Amino acid sequence: MTQIGFYHLLRMPLDQALPKLLEKAVQAGMRVVVRAGSEERVEHLNALLWTYAEDSWLPHGSARDGEAQAQPIWLTASEENPNSATVLVLCDGAQPTSLDGWDRCLDLFDGNDENAVLAARDRWKTWKADGHQLVYYQQNLNGGWEEKSRT
Repeated sequence: MTQIGFYHLLRMPLDQALPKLLEKAVQAGMRVVVRAGSEERVEHLNALLWTYAEDSWLPHGSARDGEAQAQPIWLTASEENPNSATVLVLCDGAQPTSLDGWDRCLDLFDGNDENAVLAARDRWKTWKADGHQLVYYQQNLNGGWEEKSRT
């Protein structure tokens, strides 16, 4: 079963938290698909990963860029895994029809948006009933992650 980490964004928005999580994944040698809620969001994230820090760069691409197999991070709004990733990152409440084939899933949600929190709770219940291992992380005051629950 897939290990699903719920990342409750409280101190910093997705645009700041996502690059830090992706840096850790790439440093660990993981390949990642980031699924956003729309093509417009994909293009926003694509631009963000080029410019989020002056001294950092994350190798990534999207359908607009092509060459998916060459990209450790693939950005999409679709159900796809063209770069043979083992990690799926969900943004904007995106929900896959299946988690088969993924070792890990990171579900990032905005803790300042009541609807996003309620939707994340529903996903937690569904995936728990499906037998996945769930871990809940909450942002601390420094923007780091503290594990608060594990099932």
